[in-house]
Amino acid sequence: MTLSISRIFIAAWLATGLAVAAGDDQKCHGTARECDQQIRHFLGGRRFLGATIKDRSPGLVVEFVTPEGPAEAAGLRKGDRLIACNNKSLTTASSRDFKQVLADARETGMLYMIVWRRGAYHRLRARLEPYSKEQVDKIIAAHLSQSHPSSAGGHR
Repeated sequence: MTLSISRIFIAAWLATGLAVAAGDDQKCHGTARECDQQIRHFLGGRRFLGATIKDRSPGLVVEFVTPEGPAEAAGLRKGDRLIACNNKSLTTASSRDFKQVLADARETGMLYMIVWRRGAYHRLRARLEPYSKEQVDKIIAAHLSQSHPSSAGGHR
């Protein structure tokens, strides 16, 4: 039950973010307090890479690297094309395939990547890290300011 609620919440949260990004004024249907609790629960104990990966035909390219995150520490850079990760080819993969690679790495938290950058292959090793309290607070603040603007400052 909790897993299905989390999946529904995540889908609604992402849809809300996409709608806001598209200029739609659609609001989240939960209360600010419910959203705060759900986001904290969902991100608690989860690990992240700290990079935004985009589908490119074919394959995947790094679009953004979070400053001071695990991806930056590993040497991943904007524009890198992902060739392989944890012995899985990514040359024709989708972002969904990459998310599965991340899920499969949950136990060890290690990613061994080969990227193509400026005409050369590079081997990188990244350790997925838990979201810090500050990162979770930023994610919640962004959601509240977009979907609950009247209560973004004083819901806690």
